[in-house]
Amino acid sequence: MNSDATLLDTLQQALREHPEGQLCVAFSGGPDSTAVLHALAHMPEARARGLRALHVDHGLHAESARWSAHCRAFSAALGLTCDVYMAKVDRSGGIGLEAAARHARYEIFAAHLHANERLVFGHHQDDQMETVLLKLLRGAGPEGLGGMRSERPLGEGIAWRPLLNVPRRVLRDYADAHDLACIHDPSNDDRQLARNHLRHEVIPLLTSHWPHAAISVTHSAMLCRAAADTLQQDWLVAFEMLRDDTTNSLNAPGWLALPPALRDPLLAHWLHAQGLTAPTTAQRQQIERQCTAQEGQLPCIQWPGAEVHVWKNRLWALTPRRTAPTQNALPWQGESLSLPDGGSLTLKPHAQLPLALSVRWRSGGERIKPAGDHHTRDLRSLFQTGAIPPWRRDVCPLLYEGDELIAVADRWLTARAETLFREAGGRPHWRPGR
Repeated sequence: MNSDATLLDTLQQALREHPEGQLCVAFSGGPDSTAVLHALAHMPEARARGLRALHVDHGLHAESARWSAHCRAFSAALGLTCDVYMAKVDRSGGIGLEAAARHARYEIFAAHLHANERLVFGHHQDDQMETVLLKLLRGAGPEGLGGMRSERPLGEGIAWRPLLNVPRRVLRDYADAHDLACIHDPSNDDRQLARNHLRHEVIPLLTSHWPHAAISVTHSAMLCRAAADTLQQDWLVAFEMLRDDTTNSLNAPGWLALPPALRDPLLAHWLHAQGLTAPTTAQRQQIERQCTAQEGQLPCIQWPGAEVHVWKNRLWALTPRRTAPTQNALPWQGESLSLPDGGSLTLKPHAQLPLALSVRWRSGGERIKPAGDHHTRDLRSLFQTGAIPPWRRDVCPLLYEGDELIAVADRWLTARAETLFREAGGRPHWRPGR
């Protein structure tokens, strides 16, 4: 097989089929992305579309700075620019280092793509086979078994994988034939990682018995993708009906009444749109069981990177709280105040109070006499009648003047607070964190 002709012909055909938009290569410096960048650099039609490279330094390996320098130098030798960005990999989300690094990488891609620019990946047929097998082993449905999409929106641009039908050996043979200097990431040799175990241990056994396994698996992925896209037309309609725009919550009984073929991808879509991870099959089944929880019960289903609450016959998705809210009081005089849960407290319109209030959080037993109310109320009752979600009650800011509670966020204000804010020309506005 002539790897040059195969790779160049495939890329040229892809460029003809998608003639719009600038081109940017997601350039790790590994053999696959190196072959893609080198091949495109030798195509006048690609250079005419502003071809460039983008490299993400995750800062997870001692050699990462050297890898970044290599990518810049390799691109410069081709007469191309290579923009390098440092990723901030959040290891505290409970989703694993690989997933956290991928999330950080794609955030950078999304932030730095130009309008309608195509971000070209070197993902190939073997990558697609690994992806589909991993999804299969995790119990995925048609959407997951459809594998990687050849293209999808990403930021203002498009993530583009034009080589999903090209075997890995074509790209590796191209890199060898042109004696291209490539980075070897030692993490790819760690067989404790699921994908590497598949690549180095399982797939060689499969292909020794079924030489055309990659072709068959990717063909099945194509069929699953077509099925998933057809189902999507139905569950998107249901999603619009079940989701509340104001709270971004889902109607739990309505979701539960959907057939599984629509229910599962709708839930995953809702979570992914919020930057949250999707549940496993067992976790999703637990959500389904909890949808019929009795009044007064407050089910919460948690997994790394997300949690779903069932409350008032609706599903609410959140990022798991990492730390309890601080019990230290914060002074506030009307400026925009960042709260421990990621929310904020401001005055609208912008104004300044004549004195500094103290912002605190629940410790238990707090009571307040709302303006116009003849009775002093305990916060527990107010939160229940005021439909404050249970997970927000401990992070709700309480405003004190001295030792007197005069306001519960922007929901309940005493007569004193009403007068104070009216004279200042603004009212408190609480934006809860996720």
